[in-house]
Amino acid sequence: MSQQLIKVRPTKIELVKLKRRLSLSQRVQKIVKDRLSILTMEFLQIARETVKARGKLVESFAESYKALSLASGYHGYIALEKELLAAETDLSIITGARNVAGVRIPAFELAKSEKAIQQYNLADTSAWVDRAAQSSEKCLEAIVELAELQRSLELLGKEINRAKRIANALEYITIPSLQATINFLNLKFEERDREEKTRLKRVKILIGER
Repeated sequence: MSQQLIKVRPTKIELVKLKRRLSLSQRVQKIVKDRLSILTMEFLQIARETVKARGKLVESFAESYKALSLASGYHGYIALEKELLAAETDLSIITGARNVAGVRIPAFELAKSEKAIQQYNLADTSAWVDRAAQSSEKCLEAIVELAELQRSLELLGKEINRAKRIANALEYITIPSLQATINFLNLKFEERDREEKTRLKRVKILIGER
């Protein structure tokens, strides 16, 4: 497929400018490809971590459900609900970010509170309530971890697609067009040089005949 030529004046100055643009585009292309490689590696690593985190969350939910079911059967639903409502507390998330090849990846952490889930009456409850509270806390931690990973995947995926579009534009449009235009101008200048040499030879012949 023939590349579209860039519209420029056929001068030596424009040729120099085009060569500079080509050199810059090739350097940018290398930087974009290196960045794309880093982003892809990070994306794959987080994708693997996400799979593990989802499995961990499912296990935590299963363990929590089992503990709550046993605690409910032991204490009765109404009594257990009363204790859990008394232990209810607000949750807070500590947020941060880290930089991966120019992409700000979120960091979430479940804030530890002094008013933890274990504020129910220990004397009136069994070990099943303790186990249910501990497994519920694990569920919360797993949810926060998974939220961080999934948001990171979303941001990295968008940036990878953007970097791919830039890399493809440079590789298949910008650089080939610059190269084709440079070659066209070189051929045009060579043709001008040949015409000029031919004209000078003819002038010399005419002068010699006189």
